[in-house]
Amino acid sequence: MKINKINSLVFAMLFGFGLSGQAQTKQWTLEECVRYALDNNITIKNSELDVQNAEINKKDAFGRYLPSVNGNASHSWNIGLNQDVTTGVLRNQTTQYSSVGLNAGVDIYKGLQNQNTYRRTKLAIIASQYQLLKMQEDVSLNVANAFLQILGYKEDLKIKTEQLSIDEKRLKRSEEMVSAGTIPRGDLFDLKATIATDKQNIAVSENNLLISKLSLAQLLQLKEFADFDVVDDTNAKDENNIMAQSPIDIYNKAKETRTELKLAQTNLEIAEKNVAIAKGAFQPTLTGFYGFNTRASYSDQVKLDDQNQPYTTGPDPIFQQFSDNKGHNFGLQLNVPIFNGFSVRNNVERNKVSLEKSKIDLEQKSLDLQRNVYTAFTNAKGALNTYEAATVTLEARQQAYNYAKEKYDVGLMNSFDFTQAQTLLTNAQSEVIRTKYDYIFKIKILEFYFGIPIVPIPAK
Repeated sequence: MKINKINSLVFAMLFGFGLSGQAQTKQWTLEECVRYALDNNITIKNSELDVQNAEINKKDAFGRYLPSVNGNASHSWNIGLNQDVTTGVLRNQTTQYSSVGLNAGVDIYKGLQNQNTYRRTKLAIIASQYQLLKMQEDVSLNVANAFLQILGYKEDLKIKTEQLSIDEKRLKRSEEMVSAGTIPRGDLFDLKATIATDKQNIAVSENNLLISKLSLAQLLQLKEFADFDVVDDTNAKDENNIMAQSPIDIYNKAKETRTELKLAQTNLEIAEKNVAIAKGAFQPTLTGFYGFNTRASYSDQVKLDDQNQPYTTGPDPIFQQFSDNKGHNFGLQLNVPIFNGFSVRNNVERNKVSLEKSKIDLEQKSLDLQRNVYTAFTNAKGALNTYEAATVTLEARQQAYNYAKEKYDVGLMNSFDFTQAQTLLTNAQSEVIRTKYDYIFKIKILEFYFGIPIVPIPAK
């Protein structure tokens, strides 16, 4: 199923490029690709929603400082022998009652749990913002890698297309030379096989190029990618002179700027607040409360005369009853934890374990960063050496090819040996392309650790 889905996407891309062959294609720069991805990538959007959730949690924590106020109202019918709520006299009747109440409560002291919870939510917002920034940085690197892959495949396709053109011209000339009896007819078969191989290589390069464009288009969340293309940029220079820095300098700079360290430090502070919140459950809590209630009856009222004899009258006015029957209650409630099955103690111990894990995670992140920086520096240096060696090899292969061509043109070299020299030249050209873009990407990674972003990430 997954293979079929990939094939369908590739087919759609091929079909789309075919239809848009005559259309004006927009060419994206690396900066445009990164900025578009930062605005539209789904993973980044999810991280932005996490920041919003953290903001909402902060509002919840702030609300714990405020009193809780709840109102209530009820209306009931009672049929049969009922006691008058005012006189206490039992009567067989149908009565209606309405009641209205208001209750309020506020935490006066709760072991500083509310304060620590509020501070924790503020730290959680910072952590979510760091997580969003880290996601943006990761997406930027992924976009740069995909962008450079497209450039590499475009150059590779260009070389293979030029090689096919050269071989086709050579075939035409060889046919003339065969007709003139200069070279044997068997050389034509070798040349035709070479041209068939050239076409096969072009097909592979075209497929690689289309898939790489599709990968970048999906990373950017482009809905219309049929005419998607990137600007050719073959600059392989270390513009920021990052290789002049020492690994220790890059690491020291990374410790100040890298998001993963800031995130780990913030998570450590959150773990410390969790311990403080858990310890707060050991302390007593003091709560203030207030209640108001009143009621009214819609049935006849039974009252007592001067001789304490009951008599019946109509119901008093509703608002008068509400006024006469109102009541208030208020006070303080103190709760002292004595024994709770070790749940509070275990919760504290559990959060202490999480705190220790956060400390270890911060230390591990620092060690990982040091290793990654030194590895990135070594890889960049090795990629530069490989690229320079590939360039030297290409120059030698080009000279060897030129010499072989001169010999072949005068009949001093057969077609097979000349094809071998040509294949070695093509391989050397492809290796230069591969090592060049590998070096460019490794430089981007090293700059990334040094605090030089691919494009500045705007604050939101």
